[in-house]
Amino acid sequence: MITIRKAQPEDIAFIIDSQIKMARETEGMELDPSTVAKGVAAVFGDSVMGDYYIASEMQGAAETEKSVACLLTLMEWSDWRNGNVIWIHSVYVLPEYRGQGVFPKMYEYLKNSVQASVHLRGLRLYVDKTNLHAQKVYQKLGMSNDHYELYEWMK
Repeated sequence: MITIRKAQPEDIAFIIDSQIKMARETEGMELDPSTVAKGVAAVFGDSVMGDYYIASEMQGAAETEKSVACLLTLMEWSDWRNGNVIWIHSVYVLPEYRGQGVFPKMYEYLKNSVQASVHLRGLRLYVDKTNLHAQKVYQKLGMSNDHYELYEWMK
């Protein structure tokens, strides 16, 4: 069973590795691991910068937790809505867990947070124009790119 939680400092190595793999896979970029490590650590050092979330699965008789996906959220103030919009960034799902509903579970977790809050107004993300698979996933979740060249969901 997949569970979603806010990332903790012990998740930093998984997040760094995920970001390096994502850049290689989606943009053909080789990131400098020390730069990524500093960037990830900065988020943990200043909550205003954002929050990471982890999707994990319990495995084996010993019930050990295996991290299978991560994402970063950033807040954007919307004067039009008098509240914050959560931007979803840096989504990475381990290849062997793709197509199993991991990102939709993470999205639903964040969407429920927005629904429960009087201060949050919606979710947004951007996607590479060539990443058609991700675009289909976002559309299936009810997001649209009607207003801007991005996908959004508003409460």
